[in-house]
Amino acid sequence: MNASVIGAAAAAVLALTWVVLGFWAFVLVALAMLIGAVAGRIIDGRIDVRALADVFRGRRSSS
Repeated sequence: MNASVIGAAAAAVLALTWVVLGFWAFVLVALAMLIGAVAGRIIDGRIDVRALADVFRGRRSSS
């Protein structure tokens, strides 16, 4: 699957959630999708958690 197909599927899920269950369910589903995407990238090694924590602490890296 490419990014366009995944994006379209995610948009369809969010749109149906909004229409059927309402705005707050839409927000909850979107937040759950975001958390799942970030967790998947951490597991794949695409996000460096230590570097991300340093950014939130205000530390900078030259690399």
